[in-house]
Amino acid sequence: MAKPAPTRPLRPATLLVRGGQMRSNLDETSEALYLTSGFVYDSASQAEKTFTGEVSHYQYSRFGNPTIEMLEARLAQLEGAEACRATATGMAAVSSAMLSHLKTGDRVVASRALFGSCHWIVSTLLPRYGIQTEFVDGGDLEQWKAAFKRPCQLVLLETPSNPMLELVDLATVCELAHEAGAIVVVDNVFATPLLQRPMKFGADVVVYSATKHFDGQGRVLGGAVLGNKKWVEEVLQPFVRNTGPAISAFNAWTILKGLETLHLRVPAMCRSAAAIAQMLEERAEVERVHYPFLASHPQYGLAKQQMAAGGTLVTFDIKGGKEATFRFLDALRVIDISNNLGDAKSLITHPATTTHMRVPAEERARLGISEGSVRLSVGLEDVADLIEDIAAALDAAAVTPAAPRAKSAGKQVVEDSAPVPPPAPAKPRGKKAEAPAPAAKPAAPDLFVTAMQDLFREPDAEPAPKPAKRRQKA
Repeated sequence: MAKPAPTRPLRPATLLVRGGQMRSNLDETSEALYLTSGFVYDSASQAEKTFTGEVSHYQYSRFGNPTIEMLEARLAQLEGAEACRATATGMAAVSSAMLSHLKTGDRVVASRALFGSCHWIVSTLLPRYGIQTEFVDGGDLEQWKAAFKRPCQLVLLETPSNPMLELVDLATVCELAHEAGAIVVVDNVFATPLLQRPMKFGADVVVYSATKHFDGQGRVLGGAVLGNKKWVEEVLQPFVRNTGPAISAFNAWTILKGLETLHLRVPAMCRSAAAIAQMLEERAEVERVHYPFLASHPQYGLAKQQMAAGGTLVTFDIKGGKEATFRFLDALRVIDISNNLGDAKSLITHPATTTHMRVPAEERARLGISEGSVRLSVGLEDVADLIEDIAAALDAAAVTPAAPRAKSAGKQVVEDSAPVPPPAPAKPRGKKAEAPAPAAKPAAPDLFVTAMQDLFREPDAEPAPKPAKRRQKA
Protein backbone atom coordinates (compact mmCIF):
# COMPACT_ATOMS: atom_id res chain seq x y z
CA MET A 1 0.00 0.00 0.00
CA ALA A 2 1.49 3.35 -1.05
CA LYS A 3 2.06 5.95 1.63
CA PRO A 4 0.04 9.18 1.39
CA ALA A 5 1.58 11.97 -0.68
CA PRO A 6 3.10 14.91 1.24
CA THR A 7 0.59 17.68 1.93
CA ARG A 8 3.20 20.45 1.84
CA PRO A 9 5.13 21.64 -1.23
CA LEU A 10 8.51 20.00 -1.74
CA ARG A 11 11.76 21.77 -2.50
CA PRO A 12 13.55 21.30 -5.85
CA ALA A 13 16.24 18.96 -4.48
CA THR A 14 13.53 16.63 -3.14
CA LEU A 15 11.51 16.78 -6.36
CA LEU A 16 14.60 15.77 -8.32
CA VAL A 17 14.81 12.56 -6.29
CA ARG A 18 11.15 11.73 -5.72
CA GLY A 19 9.02 13.76 -8.12
CA GLY A 20 6.65 11.77 -10.32
CA GLN A 21 7.54 8.41 -8.80
CA MET A 22 5.04 5.59 -9.47
CA ARG A 23 5.69 2.26 -7.77
CA SER A 24 4.30 -0.96 -9.15
CA ASN A 25 2.64 -3.62 -7.00
CA LEU A 26 6.17 -4.99 -6.36
CA ASP A 27 7.11 -1.87 -4.33
CA GLU A 28 10.52 -1.34 -5.96
CA THR A 29 12.84 1.37 -4.59
CA SER A 30 14.22 2.59 -7.90
CA GLU A 31 11.88 3.71 -10.66
CA ALA A 32 10.88 0.73 -12.77
CA LEU A 33 12.04 0.46 -16.37
CA TYR A 34 9.09 -0.59 -18.53
CA LEU A 35 11.00 -1.74 -21.58
CA THR A 36 8.00 -2.68 -23.70
CA SER A 37 6.65 -1.52 -27.02
CA GLY A 38 3.01 -2.27 -26.27
CA PHE A 39 0.44 -3.29 -23.64
CA VAL A 40 -2.34 -5.89 -23.46
CA TYR A 41 -6.02 -5.57 -22.57
CA ASP A 42 -8.27 -7.68 -20.40
CA SER A 43 -10.93 -7.71 -23.08
CA ALA A 44 -11.85 -6.41 -26.50
CA SER A 45 -14.20 -3.98 -24.80
CA GLN A 46 -11.35 -2.53 -22.71
CA ALA A 47 -9.27 -2.08 -25.86
CA GLU A 48 -12.11 -0.26 -27.59
CA LYS A 49 -12.75 2.02 -24.60
CA THR A 50 -9.04 2.76 -24.31
CA PHE A 51 -8.96 4.01 -27.88
CA THR A 52 -12.14 6.06 -27.45
CA GLY A 53 -10.75 7.57 -24.25
CA GLU A 54 -13.48 6.18 -22.00
CA VAL A 55 -10.90 4.37 -19.84
CA SER A 56 -7.31 5.20 -18.98
CA HIS A 57 -4.96 2.42 -20.06
CA TYR A 58 -1.55 2.34 -21.71
CA GLN A 59 -1.73 1.47 -25.41
CA TYR A 60 1.66 1.80 -27.06
CA SER A 61 4.95 3.26 -25.86
CA ARG A 62 4.96 5.82 -28.66
CA PHE A 63 1.79 7.25 -27.06
CA GLY A 64 2.69 6.76 -23.40
CA ASN A 65 4.76 4.57 -21.09
CA PRO A 66 4.95 4.46 -17.26
CA THR A 67 8.70 5.16 -17.16
CA ILE A 68 8.37 8.05 -19.60
CA GLU A 69 5.40 9.40 -17.65
CA MET A 70 7.47 9.46 -14.45
CA LEU A 71 10.12 11.56 -16.23
CA GLU A 72 7.49 13.94 -17.57
CA ALA A 73 5.87 14.36 -14.16
CA ARG A 74 9.21 15.01 -12.45
CA LEU A 75 10.24 17.64 -14.98
CA ALA A 76 6.85 19.36 -14.80
CA GLN A 77 7.00 19.57 -11.01
CA LEU A 78 10.55 20.91 -11.11
CA GLU A 79 9.74 23.54 -13.76
CA GLY A 80 6.45 24.54 -12.15
CA ALA A 81 4.60 23.62 -15.36
CA GLU A 82 1.22 21.95 -15.67
CA ALA A 83 2.31 19.34 -18.20
CA CYS A 84 5.32 17.91 -20.03
CA ARG A 85 5.99 15.65 -22.98
CA ALA A 86 9.37 13.94 -23.37
CA THR A 87 10.90 13.53 -26.83
CA ALA A 88 13.71 11.54 -28.39
CA THR A 89 16.11 14.52 -28.60
CA GLY A 90 16.32 18.18 -27.78
CA MET A 91 15.82 19.10 -31.42
CA ALA A 92 12.71 16.92 -31.50
CA ALA A 93 11.44 19.03 -28.60
CA VAL A 94 12.14 22.31 -30.41
CA SER A 95 10.68 21.23 -33.75
CA SER A 96 7.60 19.64 -32.13
CA ALA A 97 6.87 22.75 -30.06
CA MET A 98 7.02 24.92 -33.17
CA LEU A 99 5.44 22.73 -35.86
CA SER A 100 2.54 21.64 -33.66
CA HIS A 101 1.56 25.29 -33.16
CA LEU A 102 2.22 26.82 -36.59
CA LYS A 103 0.45 26.73 -39.95
CA THR A 104 0.94 28.26 -43.39
CA GLY A 105 0.65 32.05 -43.26
CA ASP A 106 1.82 32.34 -39.64
CA ARG A 107 4.76 34.47 -38.60
CA VAL A 108 7.69 33.64 -36.29
CA VAL A 109 10.09 36.05 -34.63
CA ALA A 110 13.31 34.54 -33.25
CA SER A 111 16.39 35.77 -31.50
CA ARG A 112 19.32 35.69 -33.88
CA ALA A 113 21.55 33.87 -31.39
CA LEU A 114 20.29 30.30 -31.69
CA PHE A 115 21.87 26.85 -31.76
CA GLY A 116 22.82 25.94 -35.34
CA SER A 117 19.97 23.46 -35.91
CA CYS A 118 17.40 25.83 -34.37
CA HIS A 119 18.67 28.59 -36.65
CA TRP A 120 18.20 26.25 -39.65
CA ILE A 121 14.59 25.49 -38.70
CA VAL A 122 13.72 29.19 -38.56
CA SER A 123 15.76 30.34 -41.56
CA THR A 124 15.28 27.37 -43.90
CA LEU A 125 12.59 24.86 -42.88
CA LEU A 126 9.68 27.06 -41.82
CA PRO A 127 9.71 29.23 -44.97
CA ARG A 128 9.30 26.04 -47.06
CA TYR A 129 5.86 25.65 -45.48
CA GLY A 130 4.80 29.23 -46.07
CA ILE A 131 5.64 30.46 -42.56
CA GLN A 132 7.19 33.92 -42.39
CA THR A 133 10.25 34.30 -40.18
CA GLU A 134 12.24 37.23 -38.84
CA PHE A 135 15.42 37.37 -36.75
CA VAL A 136 16.21 40.07 -34.22
CA ASP A 137 19.21 40.73 -32.02
CA GLY A 138 18.01 39.23 -28.74
CA GLY A 139 19.52 41.89 -26.50
CA ASP A 140 18.03 44.82 -28.47
CA LEU A 141 14.54 45.62 -27.15
CA GLU A 142 13.96 48.17 -29.91
CA GLN A 143 14.32 45.41 -32.52
CA TRP A 144 11.82 43.26 -30.60
CA LYS A 145 9.36 46.17 -30.46
CA ALA A 146 9.71 46.79 -34.18
CA ALA A 147 9.22 43.10 -34.99
CA PHE A 148 6.00 42.97 -32.95
CA LYS A 149 4.35 45.82 -34.84
CA ARG A 150 2.89 43.10 -37.07
CA PRO A 151 0.90 40.10 -35.77
CA CYS A 152 3.00 37.14 -34.73
CA GLN A 153 2.10 33.59 -33.68
CA LEU A 154 5.31 32.30 -32.08
CA VAL A 155 8.59 33.53 -30.62
CA LEU A 156 11.67 31.32 -30.23
CA LEU A 157 14.64 32.37 -28.13
CA GLU A 158 17.56 31.05 -26.09
CA THR A 159 18.82 32.76 -22.97
CA PRO A 160 21.72 32.42 -22.33
CA SER A 161 22.37 31.78 -26.00
CA ASN A 162 24.55 29.15 -27.63
CA PRO A 163 27.47 29.79 -27.83
CA MET A 164 28.10 33.45 -26.96
CA LEU A 165 25.97 33.54 -23.77
CA GLU A 166 23.85 36.49 -24.86
CA LEU A 167 20.80 37.16 -22.68
CA VAL A 168 17.24 38.16 -23.54
CA ASP A 169 15.06 40.21 -21.18
CA LEU A 170 12.40 37.55 -20.65
CA ALA A 171 9.79 39.62 -18.83
CA THR A 172 9.81 42.45 -21.39
CA VAL A 173 9.92 40.25 -24.50
CA CYS A 174 7.15 37.98 -23.20
CA GLU A 175 4.92 40.98 -22.53
CA LEU A 176 5.55 42.41 -26.00
CA ALA A 177 5.02 39.02 -27.65
CA HIS A 178 1.71 38.41 -25.92
CA GLU A 179 0.45 41.82 -27.05
CA ALA A 180 1.27 40.75 -30.62
CA GLY A 181 -0.66 37.48 -30.19
CA ALA A 182 2.34 35.13 -29.94
CA ILE A 183 3.30 32.35 -27.60
CA VAL A 184 6.90 32.43 -26.34
CA VAL A 185 9.03 29.28 -26.60
CA VAL A 186 12.25 29.43 -24.55
CA ASP A 187 15.19 27.06 -24.95
CA ASN A 188 16.43 26.93 -21.34
CA VAL A 189 19.17 24.31 -21.81
CA PHE A 190 22.12 26.42 -20.69
CA ALA A 191 20.44 27.61 -17.48
CA THR A 192 18.50 24.47 -16.46
CA PRO A 193 15.39 24.93 -14.28
CA LEU A 194 17.67 25.27 -11.24
CA LEU A 195 19.16 28.57 -12.41
CA GLN A 196 16.25 30.04 -14.38
CA ARG A 197 12.54 29.34 -14.75
CA PRO A 198 11.29 31.18 -17.84
CA MET A 199 7.62 30.66 -16.99
CA LYS A 200 8.08 32.94 -13.97
CA PHE A 201 8.82 35.73 -16.46
CA GLY A 202 5.87 34.98 -18.76
CA ALA A 203 7.13 32.27 -21.13
CA ASP A 204 4.44 29.90 -22.42
CA VAL A 205 6.57 26.91 -23.44
CA VAL A 206 10.01 25.74 -22.25
CA VAL A 207 12.10 23.24 -24.18
CA TYR A 208 15.15 21.22 -23.13
CA SER A 209 17.72 18.89 -24.52
CA ALA A 210 17.68 16.31 -21.72
CA THR A 211 20.86 14.95 -23.31
CA LYS A 212 22.74 17.73 -21.53
CA HIS A 213 22.58 18.45 -17.80
CA PHE A 214 19.58 16.21 -17.07
CA ASP A 215 21.43 13.04 -18.02
CA GLY A 216 24.71 14.72 -17.21
CA GLN A 217 26.97 11.79 -18.00
CA GLY A 218 26.96 11.62 -21.79
CA ARG A 219 24.93 8.42 -22.03
CA VAL A 220 21.62 8.97 -23.83
CA LEU A 221 19.62 11.41 -25.95
CA GLY A 222 16.37 13.01 -24.87
CA GLY A 223 14.28 16.18 -24.91
CA ALA A 224 11.31 17.76 -23.16
CA VAL A 225 8.54 20.27 -23.92
CA LEU A 226 6.73 21.91 -21.00
CA GLY A 227 3.66 24.15 -20.97
CA ASN A 228 0.13 24.53 -19.70
CA LYS A 229 -2.13 21.47 -19.69
CA LYS A 230 -4.53 22.75 -22.37
CA TRP A 231 -1.78 23.55 -24.91
CA VAL A 232 0.12 20.32 -24.27
CA GLU A 233 -2.94 18.09 -24.59
CA GLU A 234 -4.76 19.88 -27.41
CA VAL A 235 -1.89 21.23 -29.54
CA LEU A 236 1.31 19.31 -28.78
CA GLN A 237 0.00 15.83 -27.96
CA PRO A 238 -1.77 15.12 -31.29
CA PHE A 239 1.40 16.14 -33.12
CA VAL A 240 3.84 14.00 -31.13
CA ARG A 241 1.42 11.07 -31.08
CA ASN A 242 1.09 10.99 -34.84
CA THR A 243 4.56 12.06 -35.99
CA GLY A 244 6.48 9.87 -33.53
CA PRO A 245 9.33 11.88 -31.88
CA ALA A 246 9.01 9.56 -28.88
CA ILE A 247 11.78 8.94 -26.36
CA SER A 248 12.68 5.33 -25.55
CA ALA A 249 11.78 4.02 -22.10
CA PHE A 250 15.42 3.16 -21.47
CA ASN A 251 16.57 6.70 -22.23
CA ALA A 252 13.80 8.13 -20.06
CA TRP A 253 14.84 5.87 -17.17
CA THR A 254 18.49 6.87 -17.54
CA ILE A 255 17.57 10.57 -17.48
CA LEU A 256 15.34 10.00 -14.44
CA LYS A 257 18.34 8.62 -12.57
CA GLY A 258 20.50 11.50 -13.80
CA LEU A 259 18.03 14.04 -12.40
CA GLU A 260 18.60 12.70 -8.89
CA THR A 261 22.01 14.41 -8.76
CA LEU A 262 21.24 17.53 -10.83
CA HIS A 263 21.09 19.77 -7.73
CA LEU A 264 24.55 18.55 -6.70
CA ARG A 265 26.21 18.70 -10.10
CA VAL A 266 25.03 22.07 -11.41
CA PRO A 267 26.14 24.19 -8.40
CA ALA A 268 29.58 22.53 -8.41
CA MET A 269 29.97 23.12 -12.14
CA CYS A 270 28.82 26.75 -11.79
CA ARG A 271 31.40 27.42 -9.09
CA SER A 272 34.20 26.01 -11.25
CA ALA A 273 32.96 27.89 -14.33
CA ALA A 274 33.02 31.19 -12.42
CA ALA A 275 36.59 30.57 -11.24
CA ILE A 276 37.73 29.68 -14.77
CA ALA A 277 36.04 32.77 -16.21
CA GLN A 278 37.92 34.99 -13.78
CA MET A 279 41.21 33.29 -14.57
CA LEU A 280 40.68 33.70 -18.31
CA GLU A 281 40.07 37.44 -17.94
CA GLU A 282 43.63 37.79 -16.66
CA ARG A 283 45.26 35.95 -19.59
CA ALA A 284 46.70 38.17 -22.30
CA GLU A 285 46.18 35.40 -24.90
CA VAL A 286 42.41 35.79 -24.42
CA GLU A 287 40.67 38.57 -26.31
CA ARG A 288 37.40 38.44 -24.39
CA VAL A 289 35.55 36.23 -21.90
CA HIS A 290 31.77 35.68 -22.07
CA TYR A 291 30.18 34.63 -18.76
CA PRO A 292 26.90 36.10 -17.46
CA PHE A 293 28.08 36.59 -13.87
CA LEU A 294 31.25 38.47 -14.81
CA ALA A 295 30.83 42.20 -14.23
CA SER A 296 32.36 42.72 -17.68
CA HIS A 297 29.40 40.95 -19.35
CA PRO A 298 27.30 43.65 -21.07
CA GLN A 299 24.12 42.17 -19.58
CA TYR A 300 25.50 41.46 -16.12
CA GLY A 301 22.60 43.28 -14.42
CA LEU A 302 19.99 41.32 -16.35
CA ALA A 303 21.80 38.06 -15.58
CA LYS A 304 21.61 38.79 -11.85
CA GLN A 305 17.87 39.48 -12.18
CA GLN A 306 16.96 36.37 -14.18
CA MET A 307 19.46 33.73 -13.10
CA ALA A 308 20.53 32.21 -9.78
CA ALA A 309 24.09 31.64 -11.05
CA GLY A 310 26.15 32.26 -14.17
CA GLY A 311 25.82 28.72 -15.50
CA THR A 312 28.21 25.93 -16.43
CA LEU A 313 29.38 27.33 -19.81
CA VAL A 314 32.20 29.78 -20.47
CA THR A 315 32.91 31.12 -23.97
CA PHE A 316 36.09 32.99 -24.76
CA ASP A 317 37.95 34.38 -27.77
CA ILE A 318 41.61 33.48 -28.28
CA LYS A 319 43.95 35.89 -30.03
CA GLY A 320 45.52 34.65 -33.24
CA GLY A 321 42.44 33.30 -35.02
CA LYS A 322 41.80 29.73 -36.03
CA GLU A 323 45.46 28.65 -36.11
CA ALA A 324 46.18 29.73 -32.53
CA THR A 325 42.82 28.41 -31.35
CA PHE A 326 43.47 24.97 -32.82
CA ARG A 327 46.90 24.93 -31.16
CA PHE A 328 45.15 25.68 -27.87
CA LEU A 329 42.55 22.94 -28.34
CA ASP A 330 45.14 20.35 -29.35
CA ALA A 331 47.31 21.19 -26.33
CA LEU A 332 44.59 20.39 -23.77
CA ARG A 333 45.31 17.20 -21.83
CA VAL A 334 42.37 17.01 -19.38
CA ILE A 335 39.53 18.73 -21.23
CA ASP A 336 38.11 16.82 -24.22
CA ILE A 337 37.20 18.31 -27.60
CA SER A 338 33.50 17.55 -28.08
CA ASN A 339 30.40 19.40 -29.24
CA ASN A 340 28.27 18.14 -26.33
CA LEU A 341 27.76 20.05 -23.07
CA GLY A 342 26.37 19.66 -19.55
CA ASP A 343 28.48 16.55 -18.97
CA ALA A 344 30.35 15.49 -15.84
CA LYS A 345 33.46 15.69 -18.04
CA SER A 346 34.64 19.13 -19.17
CA LEU A 347 34.17 19.50 -22.94
CA ILE A 348 35.27 22.21 -25.35
CA THR A 349 34.37 23.00 -28.93
CA HIS A 350 35.14 25.47 -31.72
CA PRO A 351 31.66 26.67 -32.80
CA ALA A 352 32.72 28.16 -36.13
CA THR A 353 33.82 24.72 -37.39
CA THR A 354 31.36 22.52 -35.48
CA THR A 355 27.99 23.52 -33.98
CA HIS A 356 27.59 26.68 -36.08
CA MET A 357 29.58 25.79 -39.20
CA ARG A 358 26.42 25.78 -41.38
CA VAL A 359 25.37 29.23 -40.18
CA PRO A 360 26.52 31.65 -42.93
CA ALA A 361 29.82 33.38 -42.18
CA GLU A 362 28.28 36.83 -42.19
CA GLU A 363 25.63 35.70 -39.72
CA ARG A 364 28.30 34.15 -37.47
CA ALA A 365 30.15 37.45 -37.50
CA ARG A 366 26.97 39.27 -36.53
CA LEU A 367 26.54 36.85 -33.64
CA GLY A 368 30.10 37.52 -32.49
CA ILE A 369 31.31 34.00 -33.31
CA SER A 370 34.87 34.44 -34.55
CA GLU A 371 37.56 32.02 -35.67
CA GLY A 372 38.99 32.38 -32.17
CA SER A 373 35.78 31.64 -30.23
CA VAL A 374 35.67 28.48 -28.10
CA ARG A 375 32.86 27.21 -25.88
CA LEU A 376 33.83 25.42 -22.68
CA SER A 377 31.35 23.21 -20.83
CA VAL A 378 32.74 22.91 -17.30
CA GLY A 379 32.43 19.50 -15.67
CA LEU A 380 33.05 18.02 -12.25
CA GLU A 381 36.83 17.65 -12.28
CA ASP A 382 38.93 19.47 -9.68
CA VAL A 383 38.88 23.09 -10.79
CA ALA A 384 42.62 23.42 -10.11
CA ASP A 385 43.33 20.70 -12.69
CA LEU A 386 41.09 22.45 -15.21
CA ILE A 387 42.75 25.82 -14.67
CA GLU A 388 46.22 24.30 -14.99
CA ASP A 389 45.19 22.50 -18.19
CA ILE A 390 43.79 25.69 -19.72
CA ALA A 391 46.80 27.76 -18.67
CA ALA A 392 49.27 25.29 -20.18
CA ALA A 393 47.28 25.13 -23.42
CA LEU A 394 47.17 28.94 -23.64
CA ASP A 395 50.94 29.00 -23.19
CA ALA A 396 51.25 26.54 -26.07
CA ALA A 397 48.88 28.57 -28.25
CA ALA A 398 50.76 31.86 -27.84
CA VAL A 399 53.10 32.70 -30.72
CA THR A 400 55.25 34.77 -28.35
CA PRO A 401 55.19 34.84 -24.53
CA ALA A 402 52.41 37.16 -23.45
CA ALA A 403 52.71 39.77 -20.74
CA PRO A 404 50.31 39.40 -17.80
CA ARG A 405 47.06 41.23 -18.33
CA ALA A 406 45.90 43.91 -15.90
CA LYS A 407 43.43 42.96 -13.22
CA SER A 408 40.12 41.95 -14.78
CA ALA A 409 37.11 44.22 -14.61
CA GLY A 410 35.05 41.46 -13.04
CA LYS A 411 37.52 40.90 -10.24
CA GLN A 412 38.01 44.66 -9.70
CA VAL A 413 34.30 45.19 -9.19
CA VAL A 414 34.08 42.41 -6.61
CA GLU A 415 37.14 43.58 -4.70
CA ASP A 416 36.16 47.26 -4.76
CA SER A 417 32.80 46.39 -3.26
CA ALA A 418 34.38 44.66 -0.25
CA PRO A 419 33.69 46.34 3.12
CA VAL A 420 36.37 48.75 4.35
CA PRO A 421 38.25 47.32 7.37
CA PRO A 422 37.83 49.22 10.67
CA PRO A 423 40.68 51.58 11.67
CA ALA A 424 43.43 50.20 13.91
CA PRO A 425 43.00 51.02 17.64
CA ALA A 426 45.05 53.94 19.00
CA LYS A 427 48.37 53.09 20.62
CA PRO A 428 48.13 53.15 24.46
CA ARG A 429 50.22 55.90 26.13
CA GLY A 430 53.19 55.00 28.26
CA LYS A 431 53.52 51.52 26.85
CA LYS A 432 55.45 50.21 23.97
CA ALA A 433 52.99 49.55 21.25
CA GLU A 434 52.83 46.02 20.03
CA ALA A 435 53.61 45.41 16.43
CA PRO A 436 50.35 45.31 14.50
CA ALA A 437 49.30 41.93 13.24
CA PRO A 438 49.82 41.56 9.51
CA ALA A 439 46.69 42.36 7.55
CA ALA A 440 44.84 39.30 6.38
CA LYS A 441 45.12 38.69 2.68
CA PRO A 442 41.72 39.37 1.11
CA ALA A 443 39.98 36.24 -0.05
CA ALA A 444 39.79 35.74 -3.78
CA PRO A 445 36.44 36.96 -5.09
CA ASP A 446 33.87 34.25 -5.62
CA LEU A 447 31.30 34.91 -8.33
CA PHE A 448 29.21 32.02 -7.05
CA VAL A 449 28.29 33.96 -3.88
CA THR A 450 24.56 33.41 -3.21
CA ALA A 451 23.91 31.72 -6.53
CA MET A 452 22.01 28.81 -5.03
CA GLN A 453 19.74 30.85 -2.78
CA ASP A 454 16.80 30.36 -5.15
CA LEU A 455 17.45 26.63 -5.34
CA PHE A 456 17.31 26.10 -1.58
CA ARG A 457 14.81 28.82 -0.70
CA GLU A 458 11.69 28.08 1.28
CA PRO A 459 8.98 26.67 -1.00
CA ASP A 460 5.98 28.71 -2.01
CA ALA A 461 3.03 28.60 0.31
CA GLU A 462 0.91 26.90 -2.32
CA PRO A 463 2.17 23.71 -3.96
CA ALA A 464 2.67 23.67 -7.70
CA PRO A 465 -0.19 21.97 -9.54
CA LYS A 466 0.40 18.28 -10.11
CA PRO A 467 0.23 17.12 -13.72
CA ALA A 468 -2.97 15.21 -14.36
CA LYS A 469 -2.56 11.55 -15.21
CA ARG A 470 -2.62 11.19 -18.95
CA ARG A 471 -5.62 9.66 -20.59
CA GLN A 472 -4.83 7.58 -23.62
CA LYS A 473 -6.76 8.95 -26.55
CA ALA A 474 -7.02 7.65 -30.05
